[in-house]
Amino acid sequence: MKIAGKRTFHCFKISGKRTKQMFKIAGKRTFYCFGTAGIMMETVFRRKLYDRMLEWKNRSNGKSALLIEGARRVGKSTIAELFAKNEYSRHIYIDFSKHDSRITDLFEDLSDMDRLFRGLQLYTGVEFIERDTAIIFDEVEEFPRAREAIKHLVEDGRYDYIETGSLISIKKNVKDIIIPSEEEKLVLHPMDFEEFLWAKGNNTLHLMRDYLETATPLNDALHHKMMKEYREYIAVGGMPQVVQAYLDNRSYQEIDRLKRQILDIYLNDFRKIDPSGNLESYYRSIPAELSRESLRYRITGNNKRRISRESRSFFEMEDSRTVEMCYHVD
Repeated sequence: MKIAGKRTFHCFKISGKRTKQMFKIAGKRTFYCFGTAGIMMETVFRRKLYDRMLEWKNRSNGKSALLIEGARRVGKSTIAELFAKNEYSRHIYIDFSKHDSRITDLFEDLSDMDRLFRGLQLYTGVEFIERDTAIIFDEVEEFPRAREAIKHLVEDGRYDYIETGSLISIKKNVKDIIIPSEEEKLVLHPMDFEEFLWAKGNNTLHLMRDYLETATPLNDALHHKMMKEYREYIAVGGMPQVVQAYLDNRSYQEIDRLKRQILDIYLNDFRKIDPSGNLESYYRSIPAELSRESLRYRITGNNKRRISRESRSFFEMEDSRTVEMCYHVD
């Protein structure tokens, strides 16, 4: 354990047993440490979305489900499970990307909710407690039937539901289902600069607001320190897996490898959506286009059909949350 501005965590390990312990330190950073035979496995970072999830839980009181959208690898599953562990006495985690028929078959008949919940409890080994149990549907786009069931599950009112998924995949898999109106949506982005500093154990960025609000210049030493931190964030980025790798070994070679792996995942998703390769090509060309003197990506040409096709591609990229659109920019 390290204190005084450094990374802080507890990890308990028992040889031959998987152990877990959660600590909150002065209301700040929360860590889960998993260990087997003396090896620490995982650190969970503090995210701003957590507070908005807590607002949803307190306000909704079971009257709506929560859908967490975002690009791949931004930490949707992690924050959903962390929230359920912290805020509920019981929770279960269902990963629909595994296509387990023992789970999916339970959703074929929603006329008997008792049967559904009994099956989930028997399969997971977790006994549910009314109004104090969270059910997580991870990668819900892989099984649209579960998303459609949200309407009936929320009406039942016994438990809370958290869904995670990629918006672009969700939109592609709603053809034969009724989209539930009982969903509230939150978007999880990569870690911002302040979250990056939290991961490093620096909780002082909010103090900078005093300088901004009073228009007080920073002294040279503080300015140099904050610019160094900012340049470090620009180099590392905000993907949790990459940030963790950087904190572990400070290797830019390793974080570059991980970022390229994530980029390949995005490109593979684009190929599934658009086998022609146009969407992948547009995505790859963004850095070069933005390096031009015009500093904007212009869709040009007189062919209206081509412009329409390219516009759809841009909207699909926006839905994937892999790009941020800036409209009406002069």
